[in-house]
Amino acid sequence: MTVSNDTVEKAQSTPDEKQPYVELGLKDDEYQRIHDILGRRPTDAELTMYSVMWSEHCSYKSSKTHLRYFGETMTEEMGEKILAGIGENAGVVDIGDGNAVTFRVESHNHPSYVEPYQGAATGVGGIVRDIMAMGARPIAVMDQLRFGPADAPDTKRVLPGVVSGVGGYGNSLGLPNIGGETVFDETYAGNPLVNALCVGTLKVDDLKLAFASGTGNKVMLFGSRTGLDGIGGVSVLASDTFEDGAERKLPAVQVGDPFAEKVLIECCLDLYHAGVVVGIQDLGGAGLACATSELAASGDGGMEVNLDAVPLRAENMTAAEILASESQERMCAVVAPENVEKFREICEHWEVTCAEIGEVTEGDHLVIRHQGEVVVDAPAGTIADEAPVYERPYARPEWQDELQKYQGTDKRGLVESLQKLVSSPSLCSRDFIMNQYDRYVRGNTVQSHHADAGVLRIDEETGRGVAVSADASGRYTKLDPNMGARLALAEAYRNVAVTGAKPVAITNCLNYGSPENPDVMWQFRESVHGLADAAVELSIPVSGGNVSFYNQTGSEPILPTPVVGVLGVIDDVHQAIGNNLGTVNEKEVLIALGETKDEFGGSIWQLVSAEGADKDNLNGLPPQVDMANEKRLADFFHGNDLLTAAHDVSEGGLAVAAFEMAKRAGALADAAGLGLDLDLTAVHEDAFTAAFSESASRALVATTADRADKVLARAAELGIPAAIVGETTETGALTLGGESVAISQLVEAWSATLPDLFGHAVGANSVVE
Repeated sequence: MTVSNDTVEKAQSTPDEKQPYVELGLKDDEYQRIHDILGRRPTDAELTMYSVMWSEHCSYKSSKTHLRYFGETMTEEMGEKILAGIGENAGVVDIGDGNAVTFRVESHNHPSYVEPYQGAATGVGGIVRDIMAMGARPIAVMDQLRFGPADAPDTKRVLPGVVSGVGGYGNSLGLPNIGGETVFDETYAGNPLVNALCVGTLKVDDLKLAFASGTGNKVMLFGSRTGLDGIGGVSVLASDTFEDGAERKLPAVQVGDPFAEKVLIECCLDLYHAGVVVGIQDLGGAGLACATSELAASGDGGMEVNLDAVPLRAENMTAAEILASESQERMCAVVAPENVEKFREICEHWEVTCAEIGEVTEGDHLVIRHQGEVVVDAPAGTIADEAPVYERPYARPEWQDELQKYQGTDKRGLVESLQKLVSSPSLCSRDFIMNQYDRYVRGNTVQSHHADAGVLRIDEETGRGVAVSADASGRYTKLDPNMGARLALAEAYRNVAVTGAKPVAITNCLNYGSPENPDVMWQFRESVHGLADAAVELSIPVSGGNVSFYNQTGSEPILPTPVVGVLGVIDDVHQAIGNNLGTVNEKEVLIALGETKDEFGGSIWQLVSAEGADKDNLNGLPPQVDMANEKRLADFFHGNDLLTAAHDVSEGGLAVAAFEMAKRAGALADAAGLGLDLDLTAVHEDAFTAAFSESASRALVATTADRADKVLARAAELGIPAAIVGETTETGALTLGGESVAISQLVEAWSATLPDLFGHAVGANSVVE
């Protein structure tokens, strides 16, 4: 993308000069449209701005036509607590008492394949700045990671770097990592998914938005200096597919400095507190090109910018390079003239570089100067908001019917099957990954790793807190994209609900293959409709999201992966329901909630039980979910003080849920300690189906014997099927249908898988929380 400087004057006098628009990702008709908008050929800087802002990553040009369905289906009642929604840097939800919470999940997939450490690290940095740009203090992060097969050579290259990047950046920022997922599948081998989520808190009155208003107001760039790293980074990498050798695209990956971002967070909060910020935008994908054009397009005027005032860390940078650089840890603010001095003082206090680079003007044009010449003169809205919107062809794939033909389930012994499940890469311990993350920093973490949802205290006086979970199943979604998206929402919603929190908002990150493939566009459209309709059925709003296309290697797309995050509010975190058995000094009774059906399509058992040529066996229909059942289940947990523990039932089924509840206390000794005696035929006549089916809208709860009848009565009042399925023992063994295995033996198998695969575990064999 390095080109010589070009001016508007020169562009007018050389209309036929050839330009590298194809190399910058623009189609012939898109380049012609830019000509028509400007009435001339674009300058090099203008071409750069249009190319990055009209990229798939920045413009949503292939997804926008379908994403509108979220707005079309949201009711007024659903949106009444949304302070900032779809289209903003992050969704913001009013949670009462003058408090608000903001959260968002963003992809950094392709950069993380090219350079795993920096790709993942700057993904965390970028999502944190999205939260900062809303006027909030970031308080926690989560991650959703997907890699190729756990034993594949390239996974050994990518996974350690990604995990180190997530931990290295988040830990340095002093933000707890409160949970996430790590999934392995062949389709992610050349295209890992690195989705980062951040949560922040703010007062309702402190909300900030990205707009430039007030003629004469100044444009202030602050944070790190602008360099050559990341030019054409996420905006280009995320808008193209990978071929063999794509890992050599190293120069396009941004380089992060978490310590600079930590200072930037505190600086921003002081600026907000001082009341000197009119509008603000972070510099992420497309860098200054995005920040200036979006601020101007969202405001009530135009903008003039002088690139000579931009602090640089490289010599002889062209205008195009300055505008497209995705150097990290930078923000752009609009400030009234009388507040500029105060703004500078605060930045100086935090030793944050800042510069006045322009001002808000009348009209609608973005005018940018470099070395005394005008290099950009274009209507700001045409850059930021008027990318072409494509009605991509979509059609149900011819292979879908064949894929949905269920080929049966290989049923084995209950204990043998449970051991195979818990030791598989799909369900084994993630401590190898989790223990590289700080989960307790800031001192407000109530639940994190091994919990159903991360739970954080946000008010030390009242104990008020939030619960957050994010989930997805690419396997379910490939079998049925509409139902797969519904199931992702249902699981995240349920994970939040079982902590006792009330779900209040949804975010998403939709990861799919090429939008130019009609099969992929059908999957995407179906998923959007499934998620939007399910949100209406749950009466919970979608507050924002992200789309990541071109996730494929060559012509092979990834499993369609709609990551869905749910935010819940809990009045007092001291009342949060945990998922560990053995927290009370008496016997506990286990009760299964919800209906268990013979549903194994897309299940983890279907995956891990396949052998030989059927190693990645996937067929049938996924579990069918009714959101009314999920709502009833959430109502059961809200304000429930009858339970000693609770766990959602999802991947691996009821037996895996029981093991996960018992493993912490049950692994303390080989021959003694907490055990479980389960008779799961109380929920289904077939013991194997009862143990491992992945039917939705279910949970496993524990209570003391004297409260069991009250728990059953509460379930009955809400119309939730419920049955006692067992009780705790002092044998240290888990008994399923008469077969027994020491829980410590299960824990040992569960703990060893990732350390054995990746060879350098740190504390991975310990059971924590």
